[in-house]
Amino acid sequence: MGLTILDAGVVVAILDAQDPHHTAAAEALRAGRDAGDRFVLPASAFAECLVWPWRSGEAAVSTAEAFIDAFPISVMPADRAIGRTAARLRAHQGRTLRLPDALVVATALEADADRILTTDRGWPEASVPVQVIASATQ
Repeated sequence: MGLTILDAGVVVAILDAQDPHHTAAAEALRAGRDAGDRFVLPASAFAECLVWPWRSGEAAVSTAEAFIDAFPISVMPADRAIGRTAARLRAHQGRTLRLPDALVVATALEADADRILTTDRGWPEASVPVQVIASATQ
């Protein structure tokens, strides 16, 4: 039983059955839930997850939010400590660490998470263990 921080790509994959990571993401979340893990989605990643649904309309947004609530996945707001930690990470890793990724890592650090779950194979170095979900074609 642990705390898993989700990167946006995991939730995006779950919400889109055509996404190449869909099946692997669903299996990873199911396995974590069965093991008693708690899932947290940083507010910044939550916003990323809703971009595609908003392009499709309010019904798609409602569906996405209903999934997040039902699974359940908690949305963690960004506060001053997370902002400070994200800025420190970016300052030390330079341009190689994008702000969205820095906010996910900062959330994991501030929440004392056990791991970060992502679909991004190019994930930056982090002091929290990172599990990359591979698509069937990778």
